[in-house]
Amino acid sequence: MTHHFTVDLEEYFQVSAFESCVARADWKYFESRVARETAKLLELLARHDVRATFFVLGWVAQRQAELIRTIARGGHEVASHGWDHVRVTHQTPHQFRESIRRTKHVLEAMTGTAVLGFRAPSFSIVPGREWALDILVEEGYRYDSSLFPVRRPGYGYPGGRPDPHWMGRRAGRLAEIPPATLQWGPLRLPAGGGAYFRLLPYGVIRAALRQCERREVPGTFYVHPWEVDPRQPRVGVSWLTRARHYGGLRRTLPRLERLLTEFRFAPIRETVAVLGRARRRTSRPERILHRNSA
Repeated sequence: MTHHFTVDLEEYFQVSAFESCVARADWKYFESRVARETAKLLELLARHDVRATFFVLGWVAQRQAELIRTIARGGHEVASHGWDHVRVTHQTPHQFRESIRRTKHVLEAMTGTAVLGFRAPSFSIVPGREWALDILVEEGYRYDSSLFPVRRPGYGYPGGRPDPHWMGRRAGRLAEIPPATLQWGPLRLPAGGGAYFRLLPYGVIRAALRQCERREVPGTFYVHPWEVDPRQPRVGVSWLTRARHYGGLRRTLPRLERLLTEFRFAPIRETVAVLGRARRRTSRPERILHRNSA
């Protein structure tokens, strides 16, 4: 079974948790560290012969064009993370459309390859913001990876399907590739990466991917370049945000080594291609790669 290794390509100062103290107008004054930390991830992936999906911020791509071309030349998939990490819950439909259209155009011009996928900053397509899915279809995207099927403060899509599946939207069909979760009794717990990977026992993420394998579906893992950068500059935030953002940074690379040794990974575009072929062969496309989902 092959899973998805994904990277949300953004700078350390662009995370949603810093919005209250780091204004977007001030981003240009911060030290850029994304190219160096992404190079660490690219080297790690190359050693394990893994191709990944990189969800790239347009703001970063505009300033790091050679980095984006290097990612594409390495055989990795380049997808969209929106332009400037504004959560969907903070955008109008018009603003969202402009963000994903602009990012798609810039990334495709840099790489010469179609951008198929999107992931919302902070998984912020939540109940009530499904209009974003229709706009993705209208703007030429084939899949989304934003609906985190968990219940937690700040984001989550409770009741969402945990495995890859097709969604029938007003604008057309869109494949949904949710982050991995762990079913623990009646609870569905987030276990797709990020702080869950750094702060929880490694066995939680491993158990989530093993559950996916038993269901015969790929699980989706995610990480950020700043998570392999324990020396990144500190931002003055609350103790809870400090613990969540800076905790476990020194564990990230060793754990990634272990993860890439234990599991096989591929870009999301490969699963979407399989979904598309299977959909054309069956009259029940909603069941493809989704046999035992809730």
